[in-house]
Amino acid sequence: METTPTPPAPPPFQAIADLMRAHARARPAQVALRQGDQLLRWAELDAAMDRVAATLQHEGIAPREAIAICGHNSLDYAVLFLGALRAGVTVAPLPTGTTVAQLEGMVADSGARRFFVDASVPACAPNVPRTRMDDADALRAWLVPPGTKPARVKVKPDWAFNIIYSSGTTGTPKGIIQSHGMRWLHVARADNYGYGPDSVAMVATSLCSNTTLVCFFPAMAKGGCAVLTEGRFDAAGYLALAERVRATHAMLVPVQYQRLMAVPDFDRYDLKSFHMKFCTSAPFAAALKADVLRRWPGGLVEYYGMTEGGGTCILEAHLYPDKLHTVGKPAEGHDIRLLDEAGREVPAGEIGEVVGRSGAMMTAYHNQPAKTREAEWYDEPGNRFIRTGDVGRFDADGFLTLMDRRKDMIISGGFNVYPSDLEAVLREHPAVADVAVVGVPSAEWGETPAAFVVPRAGAPEPEDLRAWANERLGKIQRLAAVRYLDELPRSDIGKVLKRELRERFAGRG
Repeated sequence: METTPTPPAPPPFQAIADLMRAHARARPAQVALRQGDQLLRWAELDAAMDRVAATLQHEGIAPREAIAICGHNSLDYAVLFLGALRAGVTVAPLPTGTTVAQLEGMVADSGARRFFVDASVPACAPNVPRTRMDDADALRAWLVPPGTKPARVKVKPDWAFNIIYSSGTTGTPKGIIQSHGMRWLHVARADNYGYGPDSVAMVATSLCSNTTLVCFFPAMAKGGCAVLTEGRFDAAGYLALAERVRATHAMLVPVQYQRLMAVPDFDRYDLKSFHMKFCTSAPFAAALKADVLRRWPGGLVEYYGMTEGGGTCILEAHLYPDKLHTVGKPAEGHDIRLLDEAGREVPAGEIGEVVGRSGAMMTAYHNQPAKTREAEWYDEPGNRFIRTGDVGRFDADGFLTLMDRRKDMIISGGFNVYPSDLEAVLREHPAVADVAVVGVPSAEWGETPAAFVVPRAGAPEPEDLRAWANERLGKIQRLAAVRYLDELPRSDIGKVLKRELRERFAGRG
């Protein structure tokens, strides 16, 4: 068992929307939100939030009821989200790029009373009113007159703040309920990383993702400025924007760091304003962390955890440059344990499934009690933990090294093969830009590893790369195939969709 000392009690709970009202009164002319040439100052944002809250109340949407939002990041998206919170209304920010059936299912499951979309969302027929948030006339027609004040709502910590739909990389989307109290814990620790009225946080991942929200809401709650990027992620454009706005904070996923560090003239950009950069959501290669530390000013923090909550590990990479192969130590007050296949805790130094417990756990999967029970593990005294499905091992210093997702582990001839080990070897080849290893069926071994590689210019033939790798791998690890792709299939927040790769190998995708 790995745990950290119980932290001091956090400050008394405050609703984020109430904190934002105080910032608007203290610094009305300071910029709070920016995207391209558009900006909202704190007084303007506060008034816009009031207008949204009043409209929801006028429509009869009560506190603890829900709305759903689906679309690309925009100022209107952010204002709708924040205004709903002021009314005590739960927000279900839905992922783009899903099927119509999945989208309709998520809207229905959330119980949303209204559905806000933009032009990127396919036509679908959920049985709720639908409003185009990117259509100024439609949005104006829905809103009550400017200056309308909402009735005051006293939000409670156990109320649902948002419902994040996450199925990882497989399965039907599950609604993860996160409370106002959980979000408050994120805000309460934001001082540790320099958030404040002078912070400028870059937002380059979707507002539908918990990855984004763990950076966006501390910036807002502490009275800083959030800068939303536009369109598809453009590495050179991101660096130029960060230089121009004097960014201090950023949350990025590993594939974004990879693309940024590969910009040929990266070193010409002035990034000295950065105080802290964050990363989460997908494996973050040690060599890439080292490159970020060497060339990009400011600290680098990696979070390991799940949208569902449970325990979190934190690696302050700038403080522990010899631990870049790990995801850090349990956060203060978080209890992380490792289990064997039978659900028993494993001895120190052994490999096991990661389970965690903290004050930031999800309440439940929305409307899915059976799935909730599957995700839970209880220790002997009856304390509730969340299962991650990840396999890892603690080192002698209490740092956690992840091996792989349990469902992605390959069992070949009765032996466990960890794809991450094979991917690390392949990344040593200079012609490999990106790689993912999956298990595919084998008549002889049950499963066997296959690699999907994004090659650089001048790469050898796939069979030659396979031979190169197999010379460096153990007998049970050897690759049965190497296939080249232009890019790996990824989710909105950069996770490799290994299910799609397995389907492609089988000829189904």
